[in-house]
Amino acid sequence: MSTRILVLPRTLDAPVSALPNLRPTDAKRLAKLGITSIRDLLLTLPFDWEAYGGPAAIADLVAGRQATVIGAVHSISPKVTPRRRMKLTEAMIHDGSDLGLRVVWFNQAFIAKQLHKGDRVAVAGLVKQGRYGVSFEMQNPHYERLDDSDEIMPSRVGGLMPKYHLVDGLSSRKIARWVEAALPLAGTLEEVLPDEVRQHHRLLPVAEAVRRGHRPESDDDYREARRRMVFAELFELQTAFAMMRASIAAEPATPVPYRQEVIDAFKSGLGFELTRAQKKATWDAFQDMQRTVPMNRLLNGDVGSGKTAVAAACVAMAHAADLQSVVMAPTEILARQHLRKFRAYLEESFPGLTVELLVSSQSAAERRRVRTAAASGHCALVVGTHALIEEDVEFANLGLAVVDEQHRFGTRQRELLRAKGQGRPHFLAMTATPIPRTLALALYGEMSVSVIDELPPGRTPVTTDVIDPDHRRRAYDLVHAEVSAGHQAFIICPLIEESEALVVRSATAEFERLRTDVFPDLRMGLIHGRLKDKEEVMQRFVAGDIQVLVATAVVEVGVDVPNASVMMIEGAERFGLAQLHQFRGRVGRGAARSY
Repeated sequence: MSTRILVLPRTLDAPVSALPNLRPTDAKRLAKLGITSIRDLLLTLPFDWEAYGGPAAIADLVAGRQATVIGAVHSISPKVTPRRRMKLTEAMIHDGSDLGLRVVWFNQAFIAKQLHKGDRVAVAGLVKQGRYGVSFEMQNPHYERLDDSDEIMPSRVGGLMPKYHLVDGLSSRKIARWVEAALPLAGTLEEVLPDEVRQHHRLLPVAEAVRRGHRPESDDDYREARRRMVFAELFELQTAFAMMRASIAAEPATPVPYRQEVIDAFKSGLGFELTRAQKKATWDAFQDMQRTVPMNRLLNGDVGSGKTAVAAACVAMAHAADLQSVVMAPTEILARQHLRKFRAYLEESFPGLTVELLVSSQSAAERRRVRTAAASGHCALVVGTHALIEEDVEFANLGLAVVDEQHRFGTRQRELLRAKGQGRPHFLAMTATPIPRTLALALYGEMSVSVIDELPPGRTPVTTDVIDPDHRRRAYDLVHAEVSAGHQAFIICPLIEESEALVVRSATAEFERLRTDVFPDLRMGLIHGRLKDKEEVMQRFVAGDIQVLVATAVVEVGVDVPNASVMMIEGAERFGLAQLHQFRGRVGRGAARSY
């Protein structure tokens, strides 16, 4: 008789497929969770635990609580429910008393082939009040077949059971079994924390943290293991940020001296008073730009808080130092809006400060003209989209790079923009996505953070209301009333065209329906990402020729129409919270009450 010997992998870098009972399909599923090696598996602790406690007698069970029961299978059989034709396995378990525990596994008929009458088994799950003369029952409990000896206790169910992040086809029980096989290698894990740091913060060694994290004997064990692993993640992140800051500092920028006459001319040409928060953010940036260490600042402010004015002040100061600037936006609509704003803020107040636009929809001749002006130094500021980071775009003396809605660009895209100058330009990133300061420091630890936490005077809060589809008429009445009062409206749809797969309203179909059936007396327009004349449509909306604009998410960022006072969003559940926040920022930009 031959005995099968399990040969475990010897290194942490071995693929998870080297573990016993782990199939190639399982390896692919683990890869979706970022787990490809034994090291990855060991360092991925459960996110929580289910506490079932030690084995309890059936007579001592309490409905509504988690419990572990050990007993013998009195009966077990596969069944099909009469109404829904659902396959299940039903079993009765006795623990030597007169009471029985009814157990049901839904959609798991195969269990009837794995467990048999007379088998000793452990089950762990939520206890429910029994029916049909049975005191208690469990539905879909964890189970483990045990040897006949009363001394053998369950090793995989009951007590504290781990809850791992999963994808379809994986279970926490499967992952726990693979972790069990890999745990002997925990002692070979490299310690990333310096001894003095670990001792100062009273943190477990990595091997001990992994063992306790996967197999805790108490809640305190798991908490200490988790604390150590979270600390290590943040420590590595902050170390990476420190290295990035050192790398940035090693490549000096051209300092931009502060000149009072520049800011005086800028403010006099604005036509409005900067808020306290705008003044502070501007001063923060000016202080950064005076240094040879390149500015690397995140400007976080709500929609309509005036981030563009802060960026324009920085452009003016860079221009006074004979340096060029570049502003990159995620969409052409936003880039063209920035073009208008920067020209309004700067060109009259600073003769010789020319603002140009570079987007992919321009003619080849126009793009060539703008590239030549940038490369020769004949324009002070180029505003554009991804077209700015193409290889043939160069600047004579780039001193400031600004990225709007910076979360819409990847790290590589931002670095390509920074590389357009001879040295390293000062860098300002802007975002309207609300980011708590602690999260901003964690996500953008290599950056300084300025927050514009107030809106310009005269802005009124936007009233937000959720209306169910049966009362859509209320929303239409509000749109009609606002347009009748001289204002304008947006109607947002999740899709461009109708879809058979998704039961949501599309912009093209909704535009035709609204124009014909709901608002036949109003001037309507349609805009979406595939439309070639987007700029013409937006200009007509800004000019007031269009009263109601039906749109997709293409108007999510940057559209500035102060006369728009109402935005109706169809299928709001199809958008994320950050998108809805951006949408809401398209209204309430004037003095009128907005919805």
